[in-house]
Amino acid sequence: MNDAEALARKRFTILNLVRLTALATIFAAAANISGKLLPQFTPTLGHVLLVIGAVDFFLAPALLKRAWRTPDA
Repeated sequence: MNDAEALARKRFTILNLVRLTALATIFAAAANISGKLLPQFTPTLGHVLLVIGAVDFFLAPALLKRAWRTPDA
């Protein structure tokens, strides 16, 4: 495996971990809103987590892709 393949594998893994983390945040938000997770907190926390998870799921991969873009030299 050369350096380019190793870098691509590393970035692919990071992208998938970011997406899975966002998905876990969305599931935690849904559980909080339904009262199953952390019942001592109001559902407002669940709504905030839902927005954060959705933004993270859709924006983070695009931002990472932009940051990893090869500079035109």
